[in-house]
Amino acid sequence: MSYLDKIDKAALPKHVAIIMDGNGRWAIQRRMPRLQGHRNAVKAVRACVEASAELGLQ
Repeated sequence: MSYLDKIDKAALPKHVAIIMDGNGRWAIQRRMPRLQGHRNAVKAVRACVEASAELGLQ
């Protein structure tokens, strides 16, 4: 059973917004190049979008 099967889909919103902010600061705090923070953010957003699509969110 995946985590998606455990979610009550009736309680989910129809739309979700993602605000990408702080990726460069996150990387700098970890002594990485700012660009690495943006690359990591792309991976995280992609995972969120894929999970949202599986749940039927728009």
